[in-house]
Amino acid sequence: MSVRYAARNLQRHRGRTLLTLAAIALGVAALTVAGGFVHDIYAQLAEAVIHSQSGHLQVGKAGIFGAGSRSPEKHLIDDGGAIEAAAAAIPGVKASMSRVGASGLLSTGRREAPVMLEGVEPAEEAPLSTGLTFLTGRNLNGADRMAVIVGEGVADLLALRPGSAVTVLAPTIDGAMNTLELDVVGVFRSFSKEYDARTIKVPIAAAKDLLATPSVMKIVVLLDRTSDTSAIAARLAGVAAQRGLVVKDWVQLNDFYQGTVELYDRQFGVLNLIILVMVVLGVSNSVNMSVLERLGEFGTLQAIGLRKSDIVRLIMAENVLLGFVGAAAGAVVGIGVALAISAYGIPMPPPPNSNAGYTATIRIVPAVVATAVAVGFIATLIAGMMPAWRVARTPIVEALRENV
Repeated sequence: MSVRYAARNLQRHRGRTLLTLAAIALGVAALTVAGGFVHDIYAQLAEAVIHSQSGHLQVGKAGIFGAGSRSPEKHLIDDGGAIEAAAAAIPGVKASMSRVGASGLLSTGRREAPVMLEGVEPAEEAPLSTGLTFLTGRNLNGADRMAVIVGEGVADLLALRPGSAVTVLAPTIDGAMNTLELDVVGVFRSFSKEYDARTIKVPIAAAKDLLATPSVMKIVVLLDRTSDTSAIAARLAGVAAQRGLVVKDWVQLNDFYQGTVELYDRQFGVLNLIILVMVVLGVSNSVNMSVLERLGEFGTLQAIGLRKSDIVRLIMAENVLLGFVGAAAGAVVGIGVALAISAYGIPMPPPPNSNAGYTATIRIVPAVVATAVAVGFIATLIAGMMPAWRVARTPIVEALRENV
């Protein structure tokens, strides 16, 4: 009964009802769009990290992921091929590959710079390197033996371009110094300016010759879907543990990503609170006006036998309807706006510590939409509590005077 009467009461003041619904819908739509934008940042940053640096998973000895990376000779993997094969056999794994790495000095004869050398398997790394943009030249391929690709920062510092001859100096596993003559075949840019300023990549065979070792340091695993990371990591951990190795996922390998997510989550939480307050204030104003205008009506209803609790229930039923309809409309509007914006994309400038801009979209995330709807609905209920409490505190005689 309360719901039916509530619906009729809302139709009596259609202009005010539509304004209230618009306020609720606007808040919900804003949260849907803002949340979708933030989650797009998360997704694009994750894919950029995965497909330019770390892959989805890495397998190695525990020390290699910490301070032990400065002494890689203590953390070599002798049976890397077996681990690669075991990883590749897991459903959902797209590719697995070995890597070695070392700190070294890159020289052109006139200039030199400290670098981080990564020895990679060119053919296997091709699907993982989609996050790299080649400014000049090309990526490594399976036919390369004594070739190198360099980050944009390294190329700028040493004035390198495809065809340049360079020498890399690095310590072998035994501590002796060794050199390697290489030809630059490409200059790449990743999402990270810092990474580009110190990284060079060479075929793993050349890296092993430089370091004088047949072993590898890490096994990198690329998955078909990022969402499968946790499940496949758990399966691979059992295989790794048998060989005294550990598995690290891309979040653990890129701690700055988690920091970025926490930062944006806090900002989005503040936005949720601000919109909640705005909706509460907007709806409260409308409901207060409606209640004051109908105070005499409420007095009459009480005089013919309705209890104060019935009046409160009627007011809250009206707010429930407003909240439900307004929040639902806001979700529809927000999803529509998200689809429209995503169809064109939003050109974004390079983020901090990056030279590369990107095109943002608005992702439709069910959890974000549900949260936005909940915020709009709860805000409307909160807005109705104060007017309902005021009516409950008003004596019948005083309410009836409003009819005079």
